[in-house]
Amino acid sequence: MLRPSPAPVPALRSVLAALGSPTAVREARTPALRAAQGPLSPELPLPVHVLGVTGAPGRTPSPRTRLTGWRFLIRNGDRAIAAADTRLTPDGWTFSHFFEGPYVTATEQALLHAEALPTPYQPRLLSVPELYMLTLWLHADLEADGTTVAPASADLLVPLAPAPPGIAAHRPYQVADLLPVLSTRLAPPPLLGSAAPA
Repeated sequence: MLRPSPAPVPALRSVLAALGSPTAVREARTPALRAAQGPLSPELPLPVHVLGVTGAPGRTPSPRTRLTGWRFLIRNGDRAIAAADTRLTPDGWTFSHFFEGPYVTATEQALLHAEALPTPYQPRLLSVPELYMLTLWLHADLEADGTTVAPASADLLVPLAPAPPGIAAHRPYQVADLLPVLSTRLAPPPLLGSAAPA
């Protein structure tokens, strides 16, 4: 069961304005969006966080996230055909770009599977740019406002396809199982001549 947090109104307005702009849709690199027949609607807003790892080389890294935008799946009929990203600027939330590709379908699929889980979660996206990885972050705190800085122990992470080698796509991982793997891959290498971590 999913309990999405509401998107900021200016973010939704900016996406609706872009969808209503023939220029924005025509210039988007999204053939499915340009060829769509019938109404297009932005749905399933998800806060997008980027995972970073802080800490000195050779020490246990500390994963942190930062909110970088909101993503809306663009629905045409009964399926999502594209997505729209927004970003925060000094003037507030604004439309960034439209896109399509495997993560749109994978996000929709992961959300459908998460909806069937017996425990309610707040859905988010967690991006790991250095690993070319995107996960559905199922946050257990339903009252959170979407700006949480790190996944909690009760959260689940569902890597979306395509996932990096050695990480199964569409499999829910406990935070305690997946974050150490990601942190190890993201941690800076130890400096030459320094002792290896124990």
